[in-house]
Amino acid sequence: MDFDQLETFLEVARNLSFSRAAEKRFRTQPAISAQVRAMEEEMGAKLLDRTGGKVSITAAGKIFLAYVESALDARREAMRAVAEADRVPGGEIVVAANEGSCLHILPEVFAEFKRSYPEVGITVKRSETREILEAIVDNSADFGVAALPVTDKRITVVPIHKDDLVLITPPTHPLAKLKEIQVTQIASYPLLVPKMGRTRESIQRMFDERNMKPNISMELDSSELLKRFVSAGVGLGFCPQSHAQADLKLGLIAAVRLSDAQIRRDMALVFRKDKALSRAALAFIDIAVRLKVPQPARK
Repeated sequence: MDFDQLETFLEVARNLSFSRAAEKRFRTQPAISAQVRAMEEEMGAKLLDRTGGKVSITAAGKIFLAYVESALDARREAMRAVAEADRVPGGEIVVAANEGSCLHILPEVFAEFKRSYPEVGITVKRSETREILEAIVDNSADFGVAALPVTDKRITVVPIHKDDLVLITPPTHPLAKLKEIQVTQIASYPLLVPKMGRTRESIQRMFDERNMKPNISMELDSSELLKRFVSAGVGLGFCPQSHAQADLKLGLIAAVRLSDAQIRRDMALVFRKDKALSRAALAFIDIAVRLKVPQPARK
């Protein structure tokens, strides 16, 4: 039995799905099934129950899972300890973040970090808020970038980015000529919104507080796609002001502030409170905090 098999079992156990584990491990489903069968034969016990079209962990599988997690954690710590034997940060850092953070918050942080510590590898796991926090708790990521507030007591929160959401419109839209508008002025226009996440929740709450129903035209799972659709005239949308700057300079969209509402979108670097941080990880925190993006001034 090797670490590759253990990591495969861990993915199946966490997702309760062979197909999802295959996707995350970049393998075929039959290959995942073969690895699990090999482990079951070696352990002499059924670890996963696949009857009725659903996957569940057997009693033996739950006992095995605890040892698998301990073994993989020990392996990661051993690799970090060896990498730092000469007191030079090394090893690898895994960061979980959504699309917007990957495009508009992390590039400068990664660039500065790699200039200072070129020997340290960085892996980025593109995820949504729920998945980011799960990755931190289960130790499959060292750091995450998540929207505040984060209430999980197991997680340390270090604010690194302050922002407001602004309404974005096509440059030729009637509202584009205005500096500020009220929420009631956008109720009748088609609205493009994220499928899920904190931004979607904040937008919905803004309308609920006014007993209004937004005219949702499309739900999208990409902030960049939302900006492209707004630019094409499909509808209006909300976007963090810092994410809109490049498109505003190119004249692809226009941004309008709300005079009677403010939707904050502050972001933080998150990691487990009980995590033994390597020298590379401590250096990453230092750079992320030092390069934190200030909130754009309200005009």
